[in-house]
Amino acid sequence: MILPDTPLKSLSAAVLVAAGGLAAAPAMADDFYSGKTIEMVVPFGEGGATYVAAKFLEPFLEKHLPGNPQVNVRTRPGGGSILGANWFQQNAEPDGETILFTTSSTSNPYVLGMEEVEYDLAAMRPAYSLPFGAVIYVSPRTGIETPTDLHSPDMPLIYGGIAAAASDLPVLLAFELLDLDLRAVLGFDGRGPARLAFERGETNIDFQFTPAYMSQVVDMVEAGSAVPIMTGGSVGDDGVLSARDLAFPDYPSVYEVYEELHGEPPSGVEWDAFQAIGATTFNFGLTAYLPEGTPDEVIEIFEQTIAAINDDPDYQEQSQDAIGGYDLLPASAVTDSLSEALQPSDAVRDYLRTLLSEKYDVEL
Repeated sequence: MILPDTPLKSLSAAVLVAAGGLAAAPAMADDFYSGKTIEMVVPFGEGGATYVAAKFLEPFLEKHLPGNPQVNVRTRPGGGSILGANWFQQNAEPDGETILFTTSSTSNPYVLGMEEVEYDLAAMRPAYSLPFGAVIYVSPRTGIETPTDLHSPDMPLIYGGIAAAASDLPVLLAFELLDLDLRAVLGFDGRGPARLAFERGETNIDFQFTPAYMSQVVDMVEAGSAVPIMTGGSVGDDGVLSARDLAFPDYPSVYEVYEELHGEPPSGVEWDAFQAIGATTFNFGLTAYLPEGTPDEVIEIFEQTIAAINDDPDYQEQSQDAIGGYDLLPASAVTDSLSEALQPSDAVRDYLRTLLSEKYDVEL
């Protein structure tokens, strides 16, 4: 595996140029967070990519936020992240001291309009996002060594996940797109517990997002107990989710695997659904939300703090191994695009709702 020497820029150059053209924020209040404690709510159990990334970012936020507050990562697992997000909606005050740090496990149920959802992501204010990739890997017991073996494994494929409408959705959509014959066992409290099930041999195909893959799966690959097959890919200059993940340039993307298996590029509503959910999941990977009504002053503080973290040599060095070397994206580069991503086409939404309700018994 070859890692980049410099931090990655995951959004298109056009988006970043547009963000850079925004008016500069006023200077931060040097003591805004002095003596305060920030609670970063992770709506999953410990061990998954969200928790790993949150713990990695914790000291950098403490270092660069004005006043050097204490940042505490608090896990609130349950309901595929819905319970923790509901708690945040009901309890977080718009004072910049409580952050919801989460993934598409939270945005997907919101987009689908699931009745358990009590939070309003569109009304919240993004503070920053951390892009990431997803690596799909299998047990060597399956006999799968390359993507061409996916349709002829030595044993039935068993996948473990959180919930079909959670962060598992883009990977489940990839399985649908590639027409894989497998059984999905859902209900884990996070990707960490799902990975442990893989290690125990209870499942034999799994995926982890970049932070957890880098810290907890690479060793398994090196030991021969896991075989990486593909990544979710990244959005190329043409706006298509076809490029290789720059953190894993040796692994083909789902787009490439489809071409290899079928002899033509993917198309149709199955591809549109994967691309819509996949782009949202990977481009905005982990997003920190602040409550509705959070003052512009707080957003501006995070804008400058994120720039300072990206420029920190320690972050640049340590992020390579911890999270794949991705730069954090400030609110100015995230807010508009994320708002648009939360509103897919009617055709894609109908396909997703039908698939989830009929195949995975998701009540919508």
